[in-house]
Amino acid sequence: MAVEIKVPALGESVTEATVAKWLVKAGDAVTIDQPLCELETDKVTVEVNASVAGSVVDLAVAEGTTVQVGGVLCHIEAGAAGAAAKPVAAAATPAAAPVAPKPAPPPAPALAPAPAAVAAAAPVPAGANIAASGPAVRKLVEETGVAASAIQPTGKDGRATKADVLAALSSIPSSAGSPGAPAAKPAAPAGPRLRADREERVRMTRLRRTIANRLKEAQNTAAMLTTFNEVDMTAVMGLRERLKEDFEKKHGARLGFMSFFVKACIAALKELPSVNAEIEGDDLVYKNYYDIGVAVGTPQGLVVPVLRDADMLSFAGVEKGIGELGKKARDGKLTIADLTGGTFTISNGGVYGSLMSTPILNPPQSAILGMHKIQQRPMAVGGEIRLRPMMYLAVSYDHRIIDGREAVLFLVRVKECIEDPERLLLGI
Repeated sequence: MAVEIKVPALGESVTEATVAKWLVKAGDAVTIDQPLCELETDKVTVEVNASVAGSVVDLAVAEGTTVQVGGVLCHIEAGAAGAAAKPVAAAATPAAAPVAPKPAPPPAPALAPAPAAVAAAAPVPAGANIAASGPAVRKLVEETGVAASAIQPTGKDGRATKADVLAALSSIPSSAGSPGAPAAKPAAPAGPRLRADREERVRMTRLRRTIANRLKEAQNTAAMLTTFNEVDMTAVMGLRERLKEDFEKKHGARLGFMSFFVKACIAALKELPSVNAEIEGDDLVYKNYYDIGVAVGTPQGLVVPVLRDADMLSFAGVEKGIGELGKKARDGKLTIADLTGGTFTISNGGVYGSLMSTPILNPPQSAILGMHKIQQRPMAVGGEIRLRPMMYLAVSYDHRIIDGREAVLFLVRVKECIEDPERLLLGI
């Protein structure tokens, strides 16, 4: 008896995913818990494992297909050997088109017209079926006021995703002086390209599309502003140099700069709670917990895993937590829970050599700290010119909730804690 392998639950408000890669093919023998395919959601890549041992009868969907939670991915003949299953798969493939009554073929005919159906659904005047869409989508539509007719749905039965709503929002400025239809054209190929023979066209991954939409959402929604300061790293670098070997021997983790900045930011957030808050509708939500997001660059794109209750952690706990999250990010093992619920974000462009930047907010958070490259610069110290290891700091913030005074005081507080790290140990 063939067992259906379905798309598992992917987390709160996540209703669909893209089949990024099949790890098996029809006819392969599989064992229990063997990975079958990789699903790419808006935030993470998830492996789907075999629930039974047997032989793969067929792959119900192709790579690159968008699937809904609960949708069928493939069928496994329980207990069957791979060699026995291959003739079945070979016979089923040519028979799929003419034979309608068999249970396996229905997914196959649905695959071929799916792209055409989606393309045909885009220009329908009725737009997205907001009532049938998920709660997160309905909330976003209500908050932004975007018309359902302006949304081009990609979900089943006209249901919209958050990405569809954000795409509609991003097209509004460019379509202000013209009808809605032309606004969607820039996303499509503009026609023959003069140097096409020396170009490569690669479809954006779901993660890259999500990153693009969220960055644009931050620019469109927040009244974003950035303030700068510089910090003398002499004291922290000296402390780290003196104690890094003892720290690693005792705690099994390397002492880096990030733990100092996490602790400094928490001290500043406690004094200026609006920087740790967010806007939700007409309310300001002040958070009395400190879940710090740490931006991590991966081959697939930037992700921001969250260090939970960072104020409760020691320096060793912060370093270990960041190390574990960074490894999971690079290995593609982050879960939805690892990426949601942050209250404040720290991004370190200095590891790539950035001297100064203006980081973009990570919605719905209201502020983000940007760290940069440490560089020796001549500074006036005690009436003398001395070389000092200096770092530029930048805080981007949402001016709707954070006043300029608060943003500046926040950054000054971080600067004070880094230049005099004993403050962090004594809580002053």
